[in-house]
Amino acid sequence: MFITDKALGLVETLGEFYPEARWQRCTVHFMKNVFGHVPWGRMRKVAAMLKAIYAQEDREEAMLKAASVVKKLRQMKLAGAAKVLEEGVHETLSYYAFPSEHWRRIRTNNPLERIMKEIRRRTNVVGSFPDGNSALMLVAARLRHIAGSKWGTKQYLKMERIEEMKKEQSAA
Repeated sequence: MFITDKALGLVETLGEFYPEARWQRCTVHFMKNVFGHVPWGRMRKVAAMLKAIYAQEDREEAMLKAASVVKKLRQMKLAGAAKVLEEGVHETLSYYAFPSEHWRRIRTNNPLERIMKEIRRRTNVVGSFPDGNSALMLVAARLRHIAGSKWGTKQYLKMERIEEMKKEQSAA
């Protein structure tokens, strides 16, 4: 499974090189796309409505909730936000095919974003590099530090649960 924003070249390439893989559109990036059509004064209300979609117990319920939110957005005269939600919400619900214990961790690409933010912070301190090799050395050193630290040794997902789910599905 790949979790990304909707960079079209990236999404198309994933399908070409990994045809069996699932693609999950990052819910945080998607919500930001919806917020681009919402005035500041209504942001909290719309955010609560969007979060309710992702709090549902299964994909079907999430799609029903999304349809309800689209209707409410249109009633609030937020047609642009309603259109973005209606056209893209199904791309953000791939995580429902996985064990519920994993949902919170695979809805977004925040862990990768966090690493990239740390790398940007470190490279911005240096400013300019004499060559590409020195930038690569700094980034590699930071990634080695992350991999070797307590943060890098945490188990992010329990893969055994996916195997159990596959056995349950094949038995049914």
